[in-house]
Amino acid sequence: MTTNRARTVFLLAHTGRPAAIRSAELVVKGLLHSGLGVRVLETEARDLPLPDEVETVREATPECLDGCELLIVLGGDGTLLRGAEFARASGVPMLGVNLGSVGFLAEAERDDLDKVVDRVVSKAYEVEERMTVDVVVHQNGTIVHTDWALNEAAVQKVSAERMLEVVLEIDGRPVTGFGCDGIVCATPTGSTAYAFSAGGPVVWPEVEALLMVPISAHALFAKPLVTSPDSVLAVEMLPHVPPGVLWCDGRRTVELPAGARVEVRRGAVPVRLARLHHASFTDRLVAKFALPVAGWRGAPR
Repeated sequence: MTTNRARTVFLLAHTGRPAAIRSAELVVKGLLHSGLGVRVLETEARDLPLPDEVETVREATPECLDGCELLIVLGGDGTLLRGAEFARASGVPMLGVNLGSVGFLAEAERDDLDKVVDRVVSKAYEVEERMTVDVVVHQNGTIVHTDWALNEAAVQKVSAERMLEVVLEIDGRPVTGFGCDGIVCATPTGSTAYAFSAGGPVVWPEVEALLMVPISAHALFAKPLVTSPDSVLAVEMLPHVPPGVLWCDGRRTVELPAGARVEVRRGAVPVRLARLHHASFTDRLVAKFALPVAGWRGAPR
């Protein structure tokens, strides 16, 4: 059913989670009661007990967000990254509600649903842009694949018994080569995701930089590297070695034959995130990882 409300919000949920279904009910009820329209994918609407006023769309395309002022995503990290695909392609800001474990991309937790609805209704949120990366795969001098990522582009080995053999390049110059399980090329947003698990540094979101983090490298010099946001990172797979695979945000994948070259640079299109409050990233980091800060006294007054 199509609504004629002046303001419309798109809702994306992980309907395989009971918590997401309950949360979706509460959010939809609150938005409709306040006079906002709600739009959902037809495939998800089948799993959600939604009133007739909710608009459904059949195709999961960027155009399905036309006329929407906000994309609300309910779920864990995977669902939030799925929402980021919609947000980037449509330009609509994404507001994530974490129903998973960590959820650095989320702005609110499931206990904050009433606050989320109130802030959306009153437009009491700000929008910030998060850097992405564009990814190009070359084979024998020809571009064979293009992609993008909000968190990271990861070149990984396929077979458990054989390492990748790679040479790393930054801004057209070789840096080092070694055998490894893979290489993560990440954004500051992705520094708390796969790159973090691989031993990379945590980078504050407002810092513009690109990261290159080796995974289980068999080498003396295999440290994480932090480069200019204008740098071009490249991972060259040596010829006559086992094939690899490219993963973008852990969602989109393509095989990499021997000799493939993967280039990663700052993305042309950012992802826009809606923010409800001005909590510092430091506080978010401490809360998400439950870091021990007992005994902190702060700066002397």
